[in-house]
Amino acid sequence: MPTNILMPALSPTMEKGNLAKWLKKEGDTIKSGDIIAEIETDKATMEVEAVDEGILARIVVPEGTADVAVNEVIGVIAGEGEDAKSVSAPSAAPAKSEPAPKAAEPAPAAPAAPAAPAPAAQAATPASGDRPFASPLARRLAKEAGIDLGRVQGSGPHGRIVEKDIEAAKQGGGAAKAAPAPAAGAPAAPKPAAAPLAAGPSDEQVKKLFAPDSYEEIPHDGMRKTIARRLTEAKQTIPHFYLTLDCELDALLKLRAELNAAAPEKDGKPAYKLSVNDMVIKALALALRAVPDANVSWTDGAMLKHKHADVGVAVSIPGGLITPIVRDACHKTLSQISNEMKDFAARAKARKLKPEEYQGGTTAVSNLGMFGVKDFAAVINPPHATILAVGAGEQRAVVKNGQLGVATVMSVTLSTDHRAVDGALGAELLQAFKGYIEKPMAMLV
Repeated sequence: MPTNILMPALSPTMEKGNLAKWLKKEGDTIKSGDIIAEIETDKATMEVEAVDEGILARIVVPEGTADVAVNEVIGVIAGEGEDAKSVSAPSAAPAKSEPAPKAAEPAPAAPAAPAAPAPAAQAATPASGDRPFASPLARRLAKEAGIDLGRVQGSGPHGRIVEKDIEAAKQGGGAAKAAPAPAAGAPAAPKPAAAPLAAGPSDEQVKKLFAPDSYEEIPHDGMRKTIARRLTEAKQTIPHFYLTLDCELDALLKLRAELNAAAPEKDGKPAYKLSVNDMVIKALALALRAVPDANVSWTDGAMLKHKHADVGVAVSIPGGLITPIVRDACHKTLSQISNEMKDFAARAKARKLKPEEYQGGTTAVSNLGMFGVKDFAAVINPPHATILAVGAGEQRAVVKNGQLGVATVMSVTLSTDHRAVDGALGAELLQAFKGYIEKPMAMLV
């Protein structure tokens, strides 16, 4: 019996993805564990392994197809002894038939109403709010042409919108659904109430502010849409509270230079090269261990108090950013953290991180010091309750024991979810962090 290959859910929150590439072609023999395709999510490109053996009889969804729903059939494997050429692509599931309602007894005294003209046969359409029933190719073509699938009449099985329907809609061939006319004598529909004001101007309102030839329109990709949605939700639903303090870096910079100079050789290169950011990650993890009440996540029903300090680190990649997570960072050496971050950064830029490597975590670090930014406040990334924004280390005038001097100072700002980490607790966490930064030898014991 043929086996369907389904679009996999590569993370708990994934609803759809792009089928970037088929690594097998029709007629190829497939063994369990073979890599058969590459799937793009909003943040990574993942490889799909075959779980069954046989011959790839049909590729149902071609490579390059965007927005393929999870569990949609993308290919078919013919089993042992089956003729691959005779295996057909799966058709849409037949519509579930409902029993006809029993006719009501006619009321003898009531005059018969004039019969309304029989409507033209229509294909089944999804309930309001559901996704339009369309093939992946039709979805992609509609997206490229800017056509609203909700206004296209499907001609495929059970009303499925297919390629020819989109082509007809492009040419104005009557594929768009017409609004039903009110029945004769029916009361006019009430006028809808005015819609609430939008959060901001519409796309068209913004475009009208500029001359048509003065800008280039670049559609949002999946990553940018996800970043926009999550950060908007974070600012709207999390009561942010900000705490800033200065840390002196001279002792940390001295220790860093000594540790890098003492790094053993591996394959003709130093086994590690520590950065200030590596030491910031370690210091924040140790601070969370010292102040465990701040290592939490808020839920409506309970506070989640974490047993490990898993530190996410914002990494800039083309088109956005991603936050790989250094798990249990307080128990890792500085060299382990450094090498792990170098690996994460390289694979993040190639979009090769696995979902478990960037989902979750208990806090995060965002460092813009390398760009000369003195200080800033970062947006919390749920489910975290804190995020540390790190500025540049720079020489500043300081007063010690009544004497004016010069020190290398770094400003850091802790954003907290005030529901979970209030001001005093956040200040305690920052003081613990500052202690490790200014007395960095404590990070080595």
